[in-house]
Amino acid sequence: MLSDGAGPDAGRAILYSRVSTTRQARDGYSLAQQLEALRGFAARAGHGVLAEVVDAAQSGASLHRPGLDRVRDLVAAGGVAAVLVQDVDRLARDPEHHRLLHHEFEARGCRLEVLNGLPGAAGEFLAAHETARMAERSLREKLRKAREGKILAGPSPSYGFRFNAARDGYEVDEGRMEVVRLVFRLVGSENRSLHAVTRVLRADGVPSPSGNERWLPSAIRRLVLDDVYRPHTLEEIAELVAPEVASRLDRGACYGVWWFNRERWTSRQVSEVTAGGRVYRRSVSALPRPKKDWVAVPVPDSGVPRETVDAAREAVLGNRWNPRGDARFWELSGGILRCGACGRRMRTCVTRKKPDRVYFYYACAKRREGRDACQNRRSYRADALEPAVRRAVACLLADPGRVREGFEARIRLERPRARGASDGETGVWLGRLAEVDRMRGAYQAMAARGLMTLDELGTRLDGLEASRATALRELEAATGRLEGAEDLERDRDALLEAHAGAPPGSLESLPPEGRRAVYRALRLAVRVGADGTLTVGGVSGEVTVGFDAWNPRTRTQIKGRSVRDGSG
Repeated sequence: MLSDGAGPDAGRAILYSRVSTTRQARDGYSLAQQLEALRGFAARAGHGVLAEVVDAAQSGASLHRPGLDRVRDLVAAGGVAAVLVQDVDRLARDPEHHRLLHHEFEARGCRLEVLNGLPGAAGEFLAAHETARMAERSLREKLRKAREGKILAGPSPSYGFRFNAARDGYEVDEGRMEVVRLVFRLVGSENRSLHAVTRVLRADGVPSPSGNERWLPSAIRRLVLDDVYRPHTLEEIAELVAPEVASRLDRGACYGVWWFNRERWTSRQVSEVTAGGRVYRRSVSALPRPKKDWVAVPVPDSGVPRETVDAAREAVLGNRWNPRGDARFWELSGGILRCGACGRRMRTCVTRKKPDRVYFYYACAKRREGRDACQNRRSYRADALEPAVRRAVACLLADPGRVREGFEARIRLERPRARGASDGETGVWLGRLAEVDRMRGAYQAMAARGLMTLDELGTRLDGLEASRATALRELEAATGRLEGAEDLERDRDALLEAHAGAPPGSLESLPPEGRRAVYRALRLAVRVGADGTLTVGGVSGEVTVGFDAWNPRTRTQIKGRSVRDGSG
C-alpha cells in the first residue's frame, strides 16, 4: 500500500513497514504501530514524507516483495534522502541483503535509518543471528526426538498408520493397511502396472490418501518405495538406531523404518515480469541430504511379506517410460497450455482404440486427482487445439507495429530490474564472494596460530558459508534479470524480422519445434476454460475463441443439427 506525497524532494523520506503473517496484515495493529512510530521519527529528524510503503504478509527472508520493490524503484529515481524502518529485521533478515540495500541506497545518496536496535552491521548481524539460532534450536530439538525413536508428527501419518495418543509414534490402521497390502500384492505378486492398480482401487471405491476418488500412479510408486512398509529384523534396525532405542524393541518382531532429515526444503518468494505487470510467487525446492544425516525411527510392521515388498520395488524401479506416445512433438506442452479453470498445466494423453488408430489429447492434469477436482473435465484433441492456437498466434503476429509496441512495453517493465543488476548488484555479490574467500583464509590462519578455538572457527565458517550461499543465490537472480531484458530484445528483433506481418499460413510451414520456438519468443500463454473457450495471449495482445468456433467436431454437430431442424 502506498501513500504518495506531492513529489520527490532532497529532504524527503520513505517510511517502510512490514508484517509477516496474514493475521497481522488483516488486523493491521502492527502495521499501524510501525507507521505511527516512523511518522514521529521522521518529524523529529526533520524529514518530509515522500511515501508510506507497506508490505503486508510478506516474509523478510526474500528481497522480492511488492513494497520493497517500490521502495527500490523510488530510490533509484532519485530525490530520496532516507528510508526509515522501525527495526532492522523489518527491512530484511539476511545481513547479505542488508549489504546490498545499503550499497544500492548509498549509490543514490540515500541513507537507511533504523528507529530501534543497533545501527549498521551490528544490528543486521544480531537479527540474522537470532533467526539462525531459532532455526538451529528447532532442528536440534527435532533431531533429538528422532534419535530417541520418536516420530515427528506432520499433518497426516504415512498411509496405513495412525498416530498414537502422544503423537510421537505410529500404530497400524488395519483398514487402510489392508489397502497397502493389496497394492503390494497387485504390483509384487500379480505384476500389475501402476495404472492398473489405480483402476482397481477406484473400482473398489477406495479413496486416495488425500481423500480423492482417484489414486495417482505417482502415489502408488511412492508407497511401494517407502521403507515404512518394508519389514526389517531387529539386527537390521540396531544398525540404524541408537542402542537405547534398539533395547526397547521386541527381539522376535519386524519393524518398518520412518526416515527423518532426508531432504532440505527451501521456500522463497521470487518476482517475474508478465504482460499484466510484476507478479510474485513462491519457489519451493527440496534438496536431498547426505545419507549419513538421515535419522531412522522404527515403526510397527506393516504385515507385508518382505519378498513381496522387494518384488514390487523391483517392478517399479524397472519401469521405463513408454516411448510410443512421445513419438509426436507436443508443441503446447511445457507450461504453454494451462487449464483456464484451475490454472494447472494441461497434460498430454494418448488413446489407442485400434493398433492403427491413435488419438492425442490435452487434458487438465488436476483431473487425475478426482472427478470433482477441476471443473474442466473435457479432453481436447491435439489435432484441433494446436491448429486453433496457430491461427490465433497468426492474428497476434499480423500487425508488426502491435508486436513491436507489446515488446517495448514488456521491456520497459524489465529494464529497471535489469538496470539495478547492471548498475552494481552483480558487482556487490561478486565482491562479497571474494571477501568471503579472504575471510575464510584469515580465520583458518588465526586458528592455526592458536588465536581462535576450533569451536569458534566452526561458528565463523558456518556464518561465512551462509553468506556465500546467499551471495550465490542472489548473483544468479541478478544475472537472470540481465539476461531477461536481453532475451526480450533479441526475441523482438527475431520475430519482427521473420514472422511479424507474415501470411496467416506461415506457421503451418514450420515444424512443431519451430512453432514452439515462436511461442516461447512471444511469451505465449494459452488457456482453455471449462466451457472450452480458448484464450491465447502473448506480448502483443490476446485473442479469445469460443469452443464452437475452434472445435471442428462441435462445428460439424451444430451444422448437422441446423440442417435437420430446417428440414422439419
